[in-house]
Amino acid sequence: MKPYNIDQIGLEILEILAKNSKASYDDIAKQLNISIDKVKKVISKLEKDRIILKYKTLINWERVKHNEVRALIEVKVIPERGVGFDAIAEHIYRYPEVSSVYLLSGSYDLLVQVEGPTLKDVSLFVSEKLATIKNVQSTVTHFLLKKYKEDGEILVENIEAKRLPVT
Repeated sequence: MKPYNIDQIGLEILEILAKNSKASYDDIAKQLNISIDKVKKVISKLEKDRIILKYKTLINWERVKHNEVRALIEVKVIPERGVGFDAIAEHIYRYPEVSSVYLLSGSYDLLVQVEGPTLKDVSLFVSEKLATIKNVQSTVTHFLLKKYKEDGEILVENIEAKRLPVT
């Protein structure tokens, strides 16, 4: 994948949208002291060039009793000649249960995030689909029990200090 050529204005627009995907063209223009038309043009190009892929809302699902099960799975694979890890990663990320796939350094090659309605569904995905893929040597599954922080946002309510103040 070749590097994308982007100027300082484009980078600043991306930084604003990364922090707040609801930022309006007008807000961005004011922050950067440029015209609204320039903002629209830059964002349109970034969308067309697949630099901006999606506008996302971060939801604290635990607060609304959402019971979906999430797991992080470390996967050790034998890379394929000529394509390395890419072909295996593609095979994995095509499953609808998979929300993310990352190439890692260290003991395991891939980190796969999986989501499902129940613990059993996620377990069956790992044992019947993921572990049976050609060139997958082993997997280690970690079920997410609680999220404290995601995408830079603290998800837990402030917990007051349990220690007595020193007087």
